[in-house]
Amino acid sequence: MTDVKSFRDLLVWQKATDLAVNIYRMVERLPPSQQTVLGNQMRRSALSIPSNIAEGCSRHSTASYIHHLRIAHGSGCELETQIEIGRRVALLRDDQAAPLVDDAQEVGRMINGLARSLKRKLEQQRKKAKGMSDEP
Repeated sequence: MTDVKSFRDLLVWQKATDLAVNIYRMVERLPPSQQTVLGNQMRRSALSIPSNIAEGCSRHSTASYIHHLRIAHGSGCELETQIEIGRRVALLRDDQAAPLVDDAQEVGRMINGLARSLKRKLEQQRKKAKGMSDEP
């Protein structure tokens, strides 16, 4: 496993950024009236995912990092919902929506995996700190 020197080294950030770019490109194909309604919401949700991953990674607190990953995950769920609404109101075809949902779900799984890993690290840090404070 390589050391993470920057959020840019994280595969989850890279995939989330690719997802955001794909959402931006898809929104450009929506009717103009929907680019400013549903499109803006989709762009904001998609942009929030890699942004919160990056912000969390840059924090000097594991707990804060986990918090930002939870926000990123929530934004991914928002995005999935917006894609589904776009599909149901016939703004997106199934063949347009399905790969975006698949990508959003993959990013969500990766975020959850990273958060679980960080939570284990945080628990180990807390146990170590508690063990140190219990000593005379």
